[in-house]
Amino acid sequence: MNFFTALDIGASGLKAQRTYLNVISMNMANARTTRTEDGGPYRRKSVQMESSQLLSPFDKSMSQEMNRQLRGVTVRGVVSDSRPFREVFEPNHPDADEKGMVKYPDINVVEEMTNMITVMRSYEANAQSVQASKQMFNKATQIAQG
Repeated sequence: MNFFTALDIGASGLKAQRTYLNVISMNMANARTTRTEDGGPYRRKSVQMESSQLLSPFDKSMSQEMNRQLRGVTVRGVVSDSRPFREVFEPNHPDADEKGMVKYPDINVVEEMTNMITVMRSYEANAQSVQASKQMFNKATQIAQG
C-alpha cells in the first residue's frame, strides 16, 4: 500500500461519515415536523454504506495483488425508515385529525445524539489516519533528502 492509497481510504471514510452526519442533523431538525411536501409527517432517514474498490481499472492492472484487497467505503444510499409514526393527542394542533391525534416522526433524539457521537468518533479516526499518512510521507521525504 502506498501513501496515496492510505489517503484514499481515509478520504472515503471522511466522505461517508460526513453524509451520515448530514442525515442525522436532518433527522434532529425534523423531529417534530408534522407536514412535509410529500404530505404527512417527516420520515426518519438512515444511511446505507458499503465497501468499495479504491483503485481505478488502470490501477488494478498495475498494482500488486496485495493492494487489490484494499477497500474504502461509499454511501450506497439514503433510505427512509419504516417505523410507524408516533401519535400524540393535541386537538388544537393544525394537523390534528378528527380524533385530535397528531402524527409525529418516530425520532428519538437520544438515539440520534448517540449516532452523532459515533459518527463524529469515526470521522475523527479517519481524519487521524489521513494525518498519520501525511506525516509518514513527510518523514519519508526527509529521509530521502538525507
